[in-house]
Amino acid sequence: MTPVTHGKYVGAIDQGTTSTRFMVFGHQGEVLASAQLEHRQIYPQPGWVEHDPFEIWTNTRQVIETALDQAGLGARNLVAVGITNQRETTLLWDRRSGKPLHNALVWQDTRVAGEVAALASASGLDRFRGKTGLPLATYFSALKLKRLLDDVPHGRELAEAGDALFGTIDSWLLWNLTGGTQGGVHVTDVTNASRTQLMNLATLAWDDELLSAFGVPRTCLPRIASSSEVYGECRLPALSGVPIAGDLGDQQAALVGQTCLRRGDAKNTYGTGCFLLMNTGEQPVASRSGLITTVAYQFGRERPCYALEGSVAVAGALVQWLRDRLGIIKSSADIESLAQEVEDNGDVYFVPSFSGLFAPHWRSDARGVIAGLTGYASRAHLARAALEATAYQTRDVLEAMEKDSGTALTELRVDGGMVVNELLMQFQADLLDVGVVRPQVTETTALGAAYAAGLATGYWKSRDDLIANWQVDRRWRPAMGAEQRAHLYHSWQKALERSLGWID
Repeated sequence: MTPVTHGKYVGAIDQGTTSTRFMVFGHQGEVLASAQLEHRQIYPQPGWVEHDPFEIWTNTRQVIETALDQAGLGARNLVAVGITNQRETTLLWDRRSGKPLHNALVWQDTRVAGEVAALASASGLDRFRGKTGLPLATYFSALKLKRLLDDVPHGRELAEAGDALFGTIDSWLLWNLTGGTQGGVHVTDVTNASRTQLMNLATLAWDDELLSAFGVPRTCLPRIASSSEVYGECRLPALSGVPIAGDLGDQQAALVGQTCLRRGDAKNTYGTGCFLLMNTGEQPVASRSGLITTVAYQFGRERPCYALEGSVAVAGALVQWLRDRLGIIKSSADIESLAQEVEDNGDVYFVPSFSGLFAPHWRSDARGVIAGLTGYASRAHLARAALEATAYQTRDVLEAMEKDSGTALTELRVDGGMVVNELLMQFQADLLDVGVVRPQVTETTALGAAYAAGLATGYWKSRDDLIANWQVDRRWRPAMGAEQRAHLYHSWQKALERSLGWID
């Protein structure tokens, strides 16, 4: 980390699917402090995934204190704090007591599959795509919220009275950070709101038709704000008086952190899931190839910018599964050295559709498949197949994105925890036949939240300041022949086909 000098800095809370991190950045985007804690993944039934909101809030406070203490920093050193969060994860809490009414339903949770089918039965999965940019899927927040309202005792009654508050994790943290039951601010930003399936992309407001269709009372919803403005002051002792001034869903934050601020810029984040976003400018682009149309960011009172997105449910989560469930590696970092013990995948393909398939397939009936096993296959081949699965899924999304946008990518900017894996990055470049570029600061999700907060408070004056900060750390160029690339991708598509139709 960079030594702390005199001056002011910007903090960022990065609340992800598996962990919470607090980071402090300087004016050139350099990291001055960082602390991180994992939280539990709760699986009540197959396909159900929950988080304990209190655990996340406790971890958030702890990582803030730890990072600041280790760097010798305090609230006086920070001009602002931004928040970025796992999107779609749905939470309902009591405004009076501050207690969650249920565990948070994580974006990966599939318990509302029946409700998806019922809503789609008349008009198909694209019933609300015109207004929301999203297909009907278990992924988004609206049906999760409806489920909580129906299942939690007196949940709907409390929500209608304004005493039960809905939020994605950014709203939960913002409310607690600004005072909770003592005047906490109930707000979300346009990027997170765009993932609920309750906001109209054109008006950037909660939509009465959508609220009625999903059975959600307006009284429980947060105010929708821009991604870069002062929402309130922090009441935590460690951050007392510091403005909270940035709020972005994690993938939009990574887009900003990668300074993909021009139309046609694209990035891919390799985290728990895998998320490829392309900036489409001030006009939303409707997808005909199974992608999502979403808000990319809105800085203050400027016009919003939109993005096309392809979401892969399982990327780094597959490595964690190999570690925690199969025990073939002791730590996530071991996956690369194990995969390097073999020269290729041994014709083994791993389709990790644990929660169905997201973009561009949108098949909730799919489940995980390991195809091509023979007696020759070893745990090293399985490790390599698991890494390659992320690259194959990225190509699926990229081909759809090029078709929708009419733009062929010549370079892919990459970030997230998996980009330290050089075997994966080289295979990604080979499979896409385009260059893959890793920036010097790979934690671009937190950096994007810091950028949003810093822009709102004048720490950075313009987008040009952000673009000037972006620097290349490593570039991978394709080195695979066209025939081998075609063979591998054809075999992947065969394996993918075999994962479909498992759930009746």
